[in-house]
Amino acid sequence: MAKQSFTKSVLKKTTIGIIIGVILVIAGQQTHFPPIFQIMFFIYAMLGALVFILLDAPPMKRLEGFKALGALVVFYVLLSGMYIAGASILPQFDPDDEAGKIEKVLKMRKARSEQGKADELIARAKVLNERAKAITAQLSSLGAGAQVEVASTSGAVAPASGDIIAKGKEQWELQECYNCHKLFGSGGKKRGPVLDNIGSLMTPEALRDKILNPKSWMAEGFEKQYKKGKMPDKYRDLMFEEEINALVAFLATLKDTSVETPKPIKMN
Repeated sequence: MAKQSFTKSVLKKTTIGIIIGVILVIAGQQTHFPPIFQIMFFIYAMLGALVFILLDAPPMKRLEGFKALGALVVFYVLLSGMYIAGASILPQFDPDDEAGKIEKVLKMRKARSEQGKADELIARAKVLNERAKAITAQLSSLGAGAQVEVASTSGAVAPASGDIIAKGKEQWELQECYNCHKLFGSGGKKRGPVLDNIGSLMTPEALRDKILNPKSWMAEGFEKQYKKGKMPDKYRDLMFEEEINALVAFLATLKDTSVETPKPIKMN
């Protein structure tokens, strides 16, 4: 009789645990929690059900002496093994990767400091000095009064279009835009729209406006995220002008029409 009662208790509490777990998963999906968190919510619900099942379980045979000690050791080994196995499956924090991102950001900030400006001026002076030597040598070879075509010095320091796009892609990584937006088949897509074709739908001016003022544009189908202010408005203070320009240039090249990017809507 007691055995039947315990079996019914197990079935009842397991069913309740599954129902609560499903509710938590649905709630996690609606609030845009990552899948790994949704799985954890379900596991926690089942663990809660297991606790109540154990409370109703019939008493076990009493263990004493070395048997009790052995059972305790086995219990802790199994528990530790479960925690270690679970942690190894979950995504791990990579300090080297994060340190590399911080180093890149600090390098850009240093370039804007007084020392960085001084270094840049010295580098420019060296370039101009080399050009002056080349012009002098050309004048000497052609003779007095000769017309010399002088190339623009701006080309020596201005980045090529490919360079600025590469820097824009780097900003995509450094600012971790992939946490909210999906691009090239990877990244998040719940908080923000897929951006593979955004360059066909928005001008560079509109892209810049959206980055600096997230409320200026809204993606079709993302009304809830827009109202909640999912996209932060920190970039006008966090990024330098050239970093914003690079990111805009990169986004403007995204014109993959095979990927459905939600239509941008201009907001007042």
